[in-house]
Amino acid sequence: MLPEEKKITVIFRIEPGCLGPEGISHADKFCVMAATELRAASPHFIKWQVEPRHNKQLPEMDFAINGRALNRELAARYFEHFDKDLEQFELDIFDHLPELIDHYFGR
Repeated sequence: MLPEEKKITVIFRIEPGCLGPEGISHADKFCVMAATELRAASPHFIKWQVEPRHNKQLPEMDFAINGRALNRELAARYFEHFDKDLEQFELDIFDHLPELIDHYFGR
């Protein structure tokens, strides 16, 4: 098993607006629920940090290992080491987001 300090942290910032007009009041609880579900369905080499995206200057997704930020090129190389494609991973996560939202609201 891969030690925690060698896993890639995926920092996933969720727009509160995607949770509807009252999204800001749901953002923190949604992020906790989403992180739990994403952890359960993710490869063994990923750690999740899901948080509301209050600062629009920050990207929707960032990557780090043991607290050190990775640029996209290094993150892509890390994913390749595990025979995964970073772009496909991101597409899959964004495709899964509506399901997470529906689950949160009990739909």
